[in-house]
Amino acid sequence: MANLRSPSLIIMLSLIALSISADARQLLETTLPKVPELPKPELPELPSLPKVDFPPLPEVPTFPKPELPTLPKPELPELPKLEIPTLPKPQLPELSKPELPAFPHLPELPNPTLPTKDTKPPQSTTSP
Repeated sequence: MANLRSPSLIIMLSLIALSISADARQLLETTLPKVPELPKPELPELPSLPKVDFPPLPEVPTFPKPELPTLPKPELPELPKLEIPTLPKPQLPELSKPELPAFPHLPELPNPTLPTKDTKPPQSTTSP
């Protein structure tokens, strides 16, 4: 793996950047060859069309606005006022509150104890 502090890597990267900028400058300075202009095509003159005379439109007669006869307003008979009987409010019988069953008693269990582990490394009986 290359180290970023090594001078060979920095020199290599600077040479690559220099060559890319030189190629870009060369592309900018090149000129394209001129394309000769093509002659514009000449269209033949179209013959003029004869002017057509249309006959005048016939006049539409205007009719007078028709008058509508006024109609008498119809008389509606008065309807008698209806009496709505009042209904008694329904009474619901009172219900006693339901009794919930007792929560089952769970036996008390002793807390489990975990065995302890010695953190000291085992001592060997052989001497080095």
